[in-house]
Amino acid sequence: MNKNTFLVITSISAPNAVLKDCADQSVANGVNFVVMGDTKSPAQFDLPGCDFWDIDRQLGLPFSLVNDLPTRHYGRKNLGYLVAMQQGAEVILETDDDNYPRAPFWESREHTQQAHGLTQTGWTNVYKYFTDIHIWPRGYALEHLHDPLPELPGLTDVLCPIQQGLADENPDVDAIYRLTLPLPVSFEQRDSVALGNGAWCAFNSQNTTWFPEAFPLLYLPSHCSFRMTDIWRSYVAQRVAWTCGWSILFHKATVWQERNEHNLMRDFEDEVSGYTQNLQICRDLADLDLPLGTENIHANVLRCYQLLTEKNYVGKAEMPLVEAWISDIQKLGF
Repeated sequence: MNKNTFLVITSISAPNAVLKDCADQSVANGVNFVVMGDTKSPAQFDLPGCDFWDIDRQLGLPFSLVNDLPTRHYGRKNLGYLVAMQQGAEVILETDDDNYPRAPFWESREHTQQAHGLTQTGWTNVYKYFTDIHIWPRGYALEHLHDPLPELPGLTDVLCPIQQGLADENPDVDAIYRLTLPLPVSFEQRDSVALGNGAWCAFNSQNTTWFPEAFPLLYLPSHCSFRMTDIWRSYVAQRVAWTCGWSILFHKATVWQERNEHNLMRDFEDEVSGYTQNLQICRDLADLDLPLGTENIHANVLRCYQLLTEKNYVGKAEMPLVEAWISDIQKLGF
């Protein structure tokens, strides 16, 4: 595994089978395992190989973001990212407490990957490159589900400081899929696909690798639906990645999910804001006039979230959190 690798999860569960497996494998592979709790987390959380942060411990962190970050929200994970950076992270991995990592998950990663690189293909259903089954990722613009799949070019070396792995068995699909189509689904072990400038596909926080230059793009918004926070983050990350000359890598499944209990109709309700706004959000982000270059990454993140708040995609209370995030990561040297 890469030097100074951190695995970050947020969970309200007591140590379950996934968390225990992640802790054991983290120790075996020299990975720092950080779990951020919330107000519903158990009072006692004892898991060797895991650095658990309850709410009281989080409140002692020296970050501006601590002050106003909501509780009972997946966005608590933002503090886990900051802890990893504070402790010298050179790679941040993330997953959830219902995803079992397979052996390849624990292998070293490189910024540059061999992949089929796509640009200017618009909405591109990456899942379809890994299976012949009708399927799409959570967050995909439903208006484009029947678009023809762009033909893949040959393999080339592509710079991808953000890398999304797929999940087998119970992949990350939306409530419409779960209510109407069969599961489980497992993907084929096919070559990676990298989406560059002008190519959109939502990515999630369930099997994702981040390298330091992309750490500013880790921020998860809090003032939106729980089911949209990592999806809308992915849109911002993609838009800003284009200004840096980066692509987003999608690679074969290296986890399998044994999904926590969900109320599918509640998931559907929480995803309505995405079904109705995903397409327009990305149009608005694409229309932003953002300066090119990694030196503008902080300003570009702020501009993207200003747009999201101005157009009421996320609540107005988001901007102070984003500003605190940028302040914190700048102090940490990212």
